[in-house]
Amino acid sequence: MRANKKKSFRVWLGNVIPEYAWCPLIFEFTLNMLVYTGAKVIARSWKHFDLTTELDRRTPFLPWTIVIYFSCYLFWCVNYVLSVRENRERTWRFLSADFLAKLVCLACFLAIPTTNARPEIVGHTIWDELMRFLYWIDSPDNLFPSIHCLTSWFCYIGIRKREDVPRWYRTFSCLFAVAVFVSTLTTKQHVIADVAGGVALAEISYWIAGRTALSDRYGCTANRINARLFEKR
Repeated sequence: MRANKKKSFRVWLGNVIPEYAWCPLIFEFTLNMLVYTGAKVIARSWKHFDLTTELDRRTPFLPWTIVIYFSCYLFWCVNYVLSVRENRERTWRFLSADFLAKLVCLACFLAIPTTNARPEIVGHTIWDELMRFLYWIDSPDNLFPSIHCLTSWFCYIGIRKREDVPRWYRTFSCLFAVAVFVSTLTTKQHVIADVAGGVALAEISYWIAGRTALSDRYGCTANRINARLFEKR
């Protein structure tokens, strides 16, 4: 009975996420956490630079936009799954681009540690309390480029030319990614340079992955790992 349930779950999961993408997706999630957390630990006592401009200072602080900021985590999960469902070739390009981008983020976080000045939160609405919670769990560093914006734009890149994904959802993904960009500014989590850097890095990484051997090498490695883990005995 337990074996049948395990097999049924594996079949169900395989229908949602192709089996060849299981390990790479777990790897990309782990890499993201290691890059973000590791850079904070390593560069904690280093000098940090503030890239805030006058336009950033003029951008209003809107606590209610934290709803968009937090909603993007569900957006990431859905669109990363959609991005690996078409075929292996597109999956390897998408994930290898994500891999490259995260390594560049790590290099930037260590070479140019950044910070910004956060506003004092004086209100007591639900949005104000959520902002206090956000500021408590997330220190103002690892800002350039913005991983929040990078990942959100990858969510659009991964499906923007997919004919099997409804046009309305592709349009929504583009608009929601832009809304995330705005929310990072109106919650004062990032500045304009961080947003631009995240979007540019996503596009450049995806371009490189599609025109070099990076995608093929990533795919070969992933296929070997999958063969070892899921080969039928």
